Amino acid sequence: MHVVTPGSLAKHTDSKYLGVLVAAKYARNLNEFTRDEGEEPVAGDFREKLTTTALESVARGDVEYHLTARRRPSEG
Repeated sequence: MHVVTPGSLAKHTDSKYLGVLVAAKYARNLNEFTRDEGEEPVAGDFREKLTTTALESVARGDVEYHLTARRRPSEG
């Protein structure tokens, strides 16, 4: 099992916090994809949790992401 540290996430994102957020969002997307397809993901020779797969993908730099500005609710 490969250990993913916050520092390894920060290498491909600008901070360890952003790396964790990107991995969490990616894990949610993987979960939705596998649910739609009706199958379980297989990573390597054994089944991994989606969070582990997502963290490792972000740490390797395989996940592309972009930040969007947060919209503030309109007043009035």
